[in-house]
Amino acid sequence: MAFMSAAEQYKILTENASEIITDEEFRNKLEKSVDENKPLRCKLGIDPSAPDLHLGHAVVLHKLRQFQDLGHHVVLIIGDFTGRIGDPTGRSEMRRQLTEEEVMANAKTYQEQLFHILDPEKTEMVFNSEWLSRLNFADVISLAARLTVARMMEREDFYKRYQDNVAIGVHEFFYPLMQGYDSIAVKADIEFGATEQRFNLLMGRQLQRDYGQEPQVAFTMPILVGINGVEKMSKSLGNYVGLTEPPDQIYGKVMSIADNLMEEYFRLATTISSDEINSILENIKSGELHPRDAKMRLAREIVSLYHGAEAAKDAEKNFKQVFQKGEMPAEIKVFQFEAPVEIVPVMVECGLAPSKSEARRLIKQGGVKINGKTVSAIDVQLAQGSGEDGIIIQVGKRKFARVKVT
Repeated sequence: MAFMSAAEQYKILTENASEIITDEEFRNKLEKSVDENKPLRCKLGIDPSAPDLHLGHAVVLHKLRQFQDLGHHVVLIIGDFTGRIGDPTGRSEMRRQLTEEEVMANAKTYQEQLFHILDPEKTEMVFNSEWLSRLNFADVISLAARLTVARMMEREDFYKRYQDNVAIGVHEFFYPLMQGYDSIAVKADIEFGATEQRFNLLMGRQLQRDYGQEPQVAFTMPILVGINGVEKMSKSLGNYVGLTEPPDQIYGKVMSIADNLMEEYFRLATTISSDEINSILENIKSGELHPRDAKMRLAREIVSLYHGAEAAKDAEKNFKQVFQKGEMPAEIKVFQFEAPVEIVPVMVECGLAPSKSEARRLIKQGGVKINGKTVSAIDVQLAQGSGEDGIIIQVGKRKFARVKVT
């Protein structure tokens, strides 16, 4: 295929990037790619440490899709081997090591979700156990000899844990070495990650040099703030928007963000052009566009990316019914249970809470209603023979389920 000029590609691909190490090397790689009519090999490593992807993960994935649309090749490394250690980045304590079964179950879910964004025809998916599991102890010693303890302690997370007398496992030191070795195995031209991944990405550059390869460019993207506007988006913090959540939930969560987060979400969580985003922001500032209407556009765009335009249109209609008119959603998913059944497991089964402990917490905080009445106890049993329409369980302002107990 004929590539767009290196200068045109550079302008598109650097948009919204946090840091490119180095900018000159990136320009050179693009020019070489065009001259040789050869796509760049763009590496992204993902450890399947949790079963679901959210908008925070999507920031890097959308950048990779831009590279694919311009003709480049994505090498997606599922870290089934590194995932057994877990990335120590940003950790204040040692991670629990996942079993092989847990890692592979999460990896399967990731594979299903990643192609909501990436082009499968331009994506090479590999598991890093293919090469890491073959290294013998002599290989590991040779690899470890290329890094000093002093260099490893430059990592803020390790340094802080050491200062606070919090245990650091020796195996955790191997994580950046293993991730760096991945770059050698796939001959990466560019590696992508969030800003907090900088140390790991630079390790790949160092090891490629040591093993006689041209060093990869480290390409970092911003970290998306969660919907609470405080910490980074994270499922464990409950401030996330999942890629596979129902359209109504995605729409409602996006509508809940503070107005001052809109620009960040427009730029990092949608595929709208910068020129159009600038126009939207300018119209808000001038008073020509109400912030609420801009946020509804944002919510529509995000739902459309993962569920399509029709689903986005329906989600907006339901949102207006529930929040602007105080009505129930037009459609509520129906679940059936056999008596006897208590509300806590029902909430989990219906997707109203991620766990039983979270369901109990929501009930104790008064955030759960049955047919409009607040639930006051965690051991409430749902009535059998609840009629043709069943009962409506509502959690917070956005989650509804219709339950029939037989």
